[in-house]
Order: sequence, then structure tokens, then C-alpha cells
Amino acid sequence: MNKVVLITGGSSGIGKAIGEFLHQKGYVVYGTSRNPEQVLNSVFPLVALDVRDANSIQAAVTKIIATSGKLDVVINNAGVGITGPLEEISTVEIKNNFETNLFGPIEVMKAVLPQMRKQKSGLIINVTSIAGYMGLPYRSIYSASKGALELITEALRMEVKSFGIEITNVAPGDFATNIASGRFHAPVLKGSAYEKVYGNMLATMDEHVDGGSNPIEMATAVYEIIQAKKPKVHYKVGAFMQKFSIVLKRILPDKVYEKILMNHYKL
Repeated sequence: MNKVVLITGGSSGIGKAIGEFLHQKGYVVYGTSRNPEQVLNSVFPLVALDVRDANSIQAAVTKIIATSGKLDVVINNAGVGITGPLEEISTVEIKNNFETNLFGPIEVMKAVLPQMRKQKSGLIINVTSIAGYMGLPYRSIYSASKGALELITEALRMEVKSFGIEITNVAPGDFATNIASGRFHAPVLKGSAYEKVYGNMLATMDEHVDGGSNPIEMATAVYEIIQAKKPKVHYKVGAFMQKFSIVLKRILPDKVYEKILMNHYKL
């Protein structure tokens, strides 16, 4: 039987690209969307799921297992961006971001692990971000939520390895998707101490996404991870300099690396 794959956030962007690629390769793919009835062009079925709602997650997982009899691969892809000076981002928006980017994937993993343990096999791929490897100015909350998911994955993969379950991270850089339009932007406040610098940086961040790589690169990378007999702990996908920035952080003194980032962002 072909492997059954669940992709959260499968109606657009990276999730949709991954789903279409795996569908073409013969996998049984289920994507998720908060409003699947509004998506008319999906080549694979979409199941209603809101990662901020544990009951919604459990219902979707139960439905897929009842339909397919198993669940081989779960790709925790659903996520949202957030930007702004930390001082000016409301606590409500900070919590909303963590609900989607961290607590949501955790609840998905909790929902699928019993089935994978029963099968004595399974693979969970958590889509994080290269931004999760470093604290980026005006993206502090996004970096923190994705960085936390990286560490959760490192710990959990050791906890479940004896059950035949593999868990890994794949961290994308900038890809040409609609993430910028869905990102929460703290407003540029007139008269704010951050007004000029943050306003300029917003434009720069959107340019990086618009000029990003083709999402098919992520789809190909995820396919290769699924094919691997023993997936690595971490994968990075994106432009060379984005991936190399992680290496630089590892080898350079903290203040030197900070200076490089500040120069890059014209701070």
C-alpha cells in the first residue's frame, strides 16, 4: 500500500507544493485547511483542521485513519509569520503566534503518535525556519516560536525512537509564497521610536519573500527525507547564504555575528 501523508496547512504555499509533488509520486495525501470548502483547486483531499483547536486536530486525524487505515507521514507545515518591535507587539498576538507555530504542532504530534506507536512506524517532519536558528530584529516572536519547535523535535525524537518512529526538522529560508500576505504586521506607529527603521525593514522582508526560492525545492527536499532510511535531526533548505548564516553563528563570536546581522538589516 502507498504511504499515507498528512500535511497541515496544505491549501497554499509550501504545503500545497509538497502535497502536489507527493501526490504525483503516488502517495495518498491529505492536506488540511480551516475552511476546506473554500479551496476549489486542490488535487488532493483537504480535511478541516485548525491547529489552534485540539478537538479539531483529533477529529481530522481520526477521520484520516478511519478512511485509510494508517498514517505513515505527518508534515507539520501550518504556520504564520509575525513582525514588529517586541515592545509594540500585543501579548494577544504573541500568544496567537505561539498557538499556531508551536502549540499547534505539539497537539498534532500528540494526536498522531498513538497510531504510529501502534504501527511501530511513522515519520513526523516539522517545518521550522532558518529564522529559528537566530534572533532576528523585528522578527523576535517568529524566531522564538520556530526555534522552540526545533528544540521540541530534538527532544521528542529521542523519546519515541524505540517505538520505530522518526521525527525531524526541515528549516526553509525565504520562499516565493503568500506567507507575507498572511503575516501579522505590528502597525508602524506614527511617532514611534521604531517608526523609520521598522517601516523600512517591513519593505525589505517582503522583498526577500517575493524574491525567494521556488517552493518545489521544499517539496523535493521533503520527498527525499521521506525516502531516507534514517532521517537526520535537522535539514535546511534555501539559498546558500541563508543556510551559511547558521554556520557563521556557530563559529563566530556572538558580538561579531550580531554586527553582521545589524549591518545586513541596516541597523
